[in-house]
Amino acid sequence: MKQELMTVVSNHQLAPKIFELVLTGQLVKQMHHPGQFLHLRVPQADLLLRRPISINQINQEKQTVTLIYRVQGQGTQVFSQLQAGDQLDCMGPLGNGFSLEGVHSGDEVYIIGGGIGIPPLYELSKRLIEKGVRPVHFLGYANGEVSYYIDEFQALGRTLIATDDGSIGFKGNVGQLLDDYLSKNTEMPKAVFTCGNNGMLKKVESLFYQKVADVQLSLESRMACGMGACYACVCHKKDDPTKQTSVKVCDEGPIFQAGTVIY
Repeated sequence: MKQELMTVVSNHQLAPKIFELVLTGQLVKQMHHPGQFLHLRVPQADLLLRRPISINQINQEKQTVTLIYRVQGQGTQVFSQLQAGDQLDCMGPLGNGFSLEGVHSGDEVYIIGGGIGIPPLYELSKRLIEKGVRPVHFLGYANGEVSYYIDEFQALGRTLIATDDGSIGFKGNVGQLLDDYLSKNTEMPKAVFTCGNNGMLKKVESLFYQKVADVQLSLESRMACGMGACYACVCHKKDDPTKQTSVKVCDEGPIFQAGTVIY
């Protein structure tokens, strides 16, 4: 983990309140694992806490990193006003990232994302394809207006879409989309990778835990330091009935195997 003033290459809106931010700097050379995140300092003196933003794409050749974030508070509102040439104080890459060691060429895997949990799954899918793995994407949005990156995922492989109002694809949430898909396709994938809110993660865990050996969940959590020092983002381990043993989402996660933590 390092810290650097990275330079903004571009910052534009993809959908209502959803922005794509591209940064460049030497820090990109440290980024190798999909699922990690950067901890960004808000360039405003009264906003002290950094904001964790997952890495969407890594381009070592151009030395750029792409982040996708949703404006939902003062900090991200400030980010949305950044322009090309501005500098941003970044720490990272942080977190453990997804493990690709358990899958091999020819394997089929499920990649499942909801809302703002979708961005880190794009770099993951690209890395899996490089290994010859066949991804099936299940993506959920509130509605078609706030959807983004559908064309990008479709270019990588089979992509199924769910929207709560049915304006695009399946009508319902991504969990209901999975129920519908599994009712017609009973063969289990080699691995499952997912990122989204806790409700979606619990649904994915209920569908695949103990049926698929490798089910990786990317947890979302509020963070302060991002380095494991402040214990602001802990969750308890499932194998400890006393609930005295905890893990830190920022440095021991954000990726955990299904069945290991309570969230």
